Amino acid sequence: MKRKEIANRADVKLLVDEFYIKVRADNLLGPIFNEIITDWDQHLDHLTTFWETSLFIGKKLEHKYVGNPLIAHEKVDETLDNTISEMHFGVWLNLWYATLDQFFEGEIADNAKRRARKMGTFMYLKIFEARQNKQP
Repeated sequence: MKRKEIANRADVKLLVDEFYIKVRADNLLGPIFNEIITDWDQHLDHLTTFWETSLFIGKKLEHKYVGNPLIAHEKVDETLDNTISEMHFGVWLNLWYATLDQFFEGEIADNAKRRARKMGTFMYLKIFEARQNKQP
């Protein structure tokens, strides 16, 4: 398959859908996501909107992401007895990169990698911070 530029919501949807096929099949991440997510169609649409908003900043979009992913991830970590580790984020990032490299190339794909790397680092640090703040 020839790789292409990420140009629109349909491309972002392909990226998100194919990425989560990998996540759901992964030995480390799959059990977590498959247990926590109850409505995959809604979740994938929500994440498509998140990434579309993130990658096409400044463009007029039909959909615009509203939400706080940090709170959602902190709740998941708490549900999992504070066991989310840097390994989880590393596997997540590797699957994201692999999916991007499978289907896409160019400036927006590179930006999607940078944003995911920064977001993963930020999320993990904030989860760790939330754990510290909950200790007596």
